[in-house]
Amino acid sequence: MASSKEYLEFVLDQLSGLDDITYRSMMGEFIIYYRGKIIGGIYDDRFLVKPVKAALEMMPDAPFELPYEGAKEMILVDDIDNREFLVSLIEKIYPELPSPKKKK
Repeated sequence: MASSKEYLEFVLDQLSGLDDITYRSMMGEFIIYYRGKIIGGIYDDRFLVKPVKAALEMMPDAPFELPYEGAKEMILVDDIDNREFLVSLIEKIYPELPSPKKKK
């Protein structure tokens, strides 16, 4: 099942307090970037983030879910209605995320 553009727009609106949030469509789903780093994505109308230490500390009881078959598990963000929490989450996980790979 592909994600809806409406769900993407809702999540992007919730993250509008951050500068430089972008996304890229990929096979019906959406990869979300913050300042050029992949923070997670929207898969089957679920907002999933990379399982870095800060995300685990902020959401200790959050379930791990597969974005798609064969992928690494990510953390499901349930509290997407809480704009302040989302902005804080992204700001805290950003330093722990890997830098983008250099293109050859």
